[in-house]
Amino acid sequence: MNEKYITVTQLTRYIKYKIDNDVNLNEVFLKGEISNFKAHSRGHFYFTLKDENSRISAIMFASNAKKIKFMPQDGMKVLVTGKISVFEANGGYQIYVNEMLEDGIGNLYIAFEQLKKKLETEGLFRKEYKKPIPKIPSRVGVVTAPTGAAIKDIISTIKRRWPLAEIILFPSLVQGENAKEDIVRQIERAKDYNLDTLIVGRGGGSIEDLWPFNEEIVARSIFDCNIPVISAVGHEIDFTIADFVADLRAPTPTGAAELAVPQKRDVENYLNQLKIRLNKTIQHKININTQKLEEIKSRYIFQNPIAIYQAKELQFDSILDRLKFASKNITNIKEKKYLEIMTSYIFKNPKKMLEPSKNKYLQLISKLETLSPLLTIKRGYSMTKKEGKVVTSVKEIKKDDQLEITLTDGTINTKVI
Repeated sequence: MNEKYITVTQLTRYIKYKIDNDVNLNEVFLKGEISNFKAHSRGHFYFTLKDENSRISAIMFASNAKKIKFMPQDGMKVLVTGKISVFEANGGYQIYVNEMLEDGIGNLYIAFEQLKKKLETEGLFRKEYKKPIPKIPSRVGVVTAPTGAAIKDIISTIKRRWPLAEIILFPSLVQGENAKEDIVRQIERAKDYNLDTLIVGRGGGSIEDLWPFNEEIVARSIFDCNIPVISAVGHEIDFTIADFVADLRAPTPTGAAELAVPQKRDVENYLNQLKIRLNKTIQHKININTQKLEEIKSRYIFQNPIAIYQAKELQFDSILDRLKFASKNITNIKEKKYLEIMTSYIFKNPKKMLEPSKNKYLQLISKLETLSPLLTIKRGYSMTKKEGKVVTSVKEIKKDDQLEITLTDGTINTKVI
């Protein structure tokens, strides 16, 4: 009886087997709207594809996801190609997407707009980052294919307009899967050649042909280049990301060459204008200085040079007279003071000036002798000291004290018993 029943796993595997072996489901072309989009850290895309009435789970593995030129978003209408299969863990069927296109707009155009918006937000297109293109370069580098119309047009235009400029070619792939890395590599090489200007570009073509110049690594390489860069990609109507990042955009490779170097005739005209202006400036300076010289020559001092000496002679005489007068005046003052001193009382009677001082001195000596303790000792008295201090009372002395007794003719050291 139980033999009729099978497990859920068996049923799911059977359905998966049927679907996987259905040729109509091995390559399915679907269109719908993306929802619940999630980009996994490993590069896989998980999302739901839906229309007005139904929906289907979808997965796009990293190996296929990295090939598309835009980032899917919720609400975006897409065209997908893939295989229908069953995910055994939940029994749900889903599509494994191999390719994806933006429905109605085009895959490359969406990628172009997304990268343009990203780089513009980062500021890579801002004018303040644009380097000026040298007006008269001596070395011009060109990153392009070594064959084809683009390099021929650039070389012929530069040689015709400004043959003094040296042209250095950095041959590069300009279309195909490996072109973007090759363009970046040649831009890096160009940094070592002391260039004044660098032209980066190619001739016209489809958007797919021009796509390497819409790659992010190429755009960032141009932005980071320390050489002024002129972009020259395609025809006048073609715009690439490189055009927005470059320091100057040329409509064509020929136009880039015209922007990179001046016209020889224009330089000659400019030099002639400078020559005329220089001659006018020099003549103007000569005229001004000639006028100044004539004014100086016509001055009174140059007409009568002896007047300078005469004026200085008068000034010297005036100073000399003042000096003589000042010297005589000082001498008179000093002589007067000298006579006053010599006729003063102290010089006439110097002894009388000393007698009061001598009498005062003798009085002071007498007072000192009266107060001197030595005179008291001579009259039969003595002076007792303890530890250098005079003893005035017996209360200051105790047993075993060392005393010093001073008499008229000497000192006695004694000990109290």
